[in-house]
Amino acid sequence: MSSNAVKSVELDIDWSAQTILPIEFRNREVKVEARAYQGADPTCQAMVLVHRDKDAANGHTVPLVRVHSGCVTGDIFHSLRCDCYPQLQASLDRILTSPVGVLVYLPYQEGRGIGLVNKIRAYALQDQGYDTVDANVAIGAPIEARDYDLAAHILFDLGYSEIRLLTNNPAKVEALQAEGVDVVEQLPLIVKPSSYNTRYLKTKKERMAHKL
Repeated sequence: MSSNAVKSVELDIDWSAQTILPIEFRNREVKVEARAYQGADPTCQAMVLVHRDKDAANGHTVPLVRVHSGCVTGDIFHSLRCDCYPQLQASLDRILTSPVGVLVYLPYQEGRGIGLVNKIRAYALQDQGYDTVDANVAIGAPIEARDYDLAAHILFDLGYSEIRLLTNNPAKVEALQAEGVDVVEQLPLIVKPSSYNTRYLKTKKERMAHKL
């Protein structure tokens, strides 16, 4: 952690670092504000990218926000078994073209919070015919183990108590609202399915009420 880290007692987070980060996206160079946060548990961290138009800096603009759970297989290796990578790319498309856009990236939420090893164990059961819900149950893992308290605290720290949320997941909306974030609009992220993730998306819709 940097020596000039600021401790936020009321939010129970450390603001550990901030910089301007040049990124390459869709064959163009974009500069965004990058922040790293750490929760009360040192293993609970988040990366935040903020895009602000100059014209939006002085006005009250409700930000467009994506709270994205980290996915090593999808986000890094572009796995076709989930829709994480195309959702991340679609989110960045919209965030980087909005007056105010925020990506809250939660790397510790792998596999809906069950971790990388358990996710691959569940994948092995899916190879045998289990859907994603039943596979988690079969290995003794929760169907959904994520929480969004750090994400909510980050949004408050940024000054955004009202947001427009990019998500298909109504449980994510409810969780953020329970933390005091006013989700004034839920915006779906519909991506093209592949032959590998059709059942995965069907399970999300039919068993987890995702708006697909």
